[in-house]
Amino acid sequence: MVKEIERTGIPVVHMCNLVPVSKTVGANRIVPTISIPYPLGDPSTPKEDQWKLRYHRTKVALQALATDVQEQTVFSV
Repeated sequence: MVKEIERTGIPVVHMCNLVPVSKTVGANRIVPTISIPYPLGDPSTPKEDQWKLRYHRTKVALQALATDVQEQTVFSV
């Protein structure tokens, strides 16, 4: 799905915790997440910490959208 959307000219960021799987499906912009049930948070932490984590990962994803890539790129968080 990611490759098909990008083929139309729309950039896509794939946020996932299993980066090797994301590479296998051909995603060009990959942002690692935390875990399968809670990709952008950790319910065992205070809400303020969760907000900071989500804000940071979303910011990285938006920067990835604005980055021109020619090959698969995993953005560091």
